[in-house]
Amino acid sequence: MPKQTTITTFEHQILRTGKGEMGLTNDQLKSLQSYYGNGVPYFSLTHNGVQFNEYVGVIQVGETLIEVLPKADKYSNDKEAWRTLLIGMIRAISSFEIRSTSQAALKVKPNTILDLYFELFINEIEYLQHSGLLKKYHKKEGNNTSLKGNILFSKQIQKNIIHQEFFFTRHTTYDVIHSLHKIIFKTIVLLRRINTNPALNSRISALLLNFPVMPDINVSEGLFNKIVLNRKSYAYKKAIEIGKMILLQYHPDVKKGKNDVLALMFDMNKLWEQFVYVSLKKKLKNHTIKKHISKSFWKPDVGRKTMMEPDIIIKNDRNEFFVLDTKWKNINNHSPSSDDLRQLYVYQHYYYAKKVALVYPGNFENRNGLYFDRNNTLSDKLCSIITLEENKNIKGWQVDIAKKIDTWTNE
Repeated sequence: MPKQTTITTFEHQILRTGKGEMGLTNDQLKSLQSYYGNGVPYFSLTHNGVQFNEYVGVIQVGETLIEVLPKADKYSNDKEAWRTLLIGMIRAISSFEIRSTSQAALKVKPNTILDLYFELFINEIEYLQHSGLLKKYHKKEGNNTSLKGNILFSKQIQKNIIHQEFFFTRHTTYDVIHSLHKIIFKTIVLLRRINTNPALNSRISALLLNFPVMPDINVSEGLFNKIVLNRKSYAYKKAIEIGKMILLQYHPDVKKGKNDVLALMFDMNKLWEQFVYVSLKKKLKNHTIKKHISKSFWKPDVGRKTMMEPDIIIKNDRNEFFVLDTKWKNINNHSPSSDDLRQLYVYQHYYYAKKVALVYPGNFENRNGLYFDRNNTLSDKLCSIITLEENKNIKGWQVDIAKKIDTWTNE
């Protein structure tokens, strides 16, 4: 198992070479620079280093794990607190429940996002193995000592002109060799190579030992687009989704072979939006919660029309509408930007909203403000600023979010 070196930093911070234990080596920087050339949006290049942006998660470069954590308000530079919060948010918004054939598998505490997804994948495969691997029919060509299927005469002459005891045939086989298992096997092999968590190492080895060996495949987006799951294969959905995430984000170092890059990164703005949405959907039962309801906004003479799409729309039992626009940033109790306020003004008009609000992380008092009308006098159109205090107890945080939004809609 590789010996792990972990560098933990925060969003928007810079890592440079030659900065002690938390710095990058020249080889690591070159690997990141090469990876950046593929158009990844996770960081920008600076002098002798990289600067991360709003993406959080992990980037593994060879034996070095770069962990990028979110940072907003409450926990300041407490890395453990932000790590716990980030993993909890991802668990809350994903459809991946931890399921296993034994209680032992539930005891691994993920130290990074990478550990979390590795464990999720391992649990899914252990579950599939316990339930019995899916078999499928597929066509197979090759030499056989008995005649079954159709003889391919051209290849029979080519292959068996001096071996008349063989028959080169095409026949139908019912076994476990199919694309789902090829993807899973390739992911297991990759995990065995790049895993740095000792708690997961033995379970990955057990998977390799017990899973049937599959032929190698070339991984691409197109491979996963061709997969269609039915009633029998639906149990593979989560394993394939995680396998896709890991395989497509893995970039081997073909020159030196030492600094392969694997990135599991998340746009923190989208993660925050989804977390607030899932929390309200789950906890605010007396409201209808929807997201990304598009409306036409502008149509040019030539070309496509422009759409508007607020983050979250709430409708209460009185048929009143409310619009939320989530922003992952710490405004330090200052006023929001003019662009954000203008955006909410348009949403209020087009969606007939009783109230609109900008939703930030933090622990400041909610503030309300009124828009001016065209005569430069205050109107009754209300735009609020709502802050939701971070909480490592994710379920408790979700309850608090729902209560705070519910109180705001009823004020």
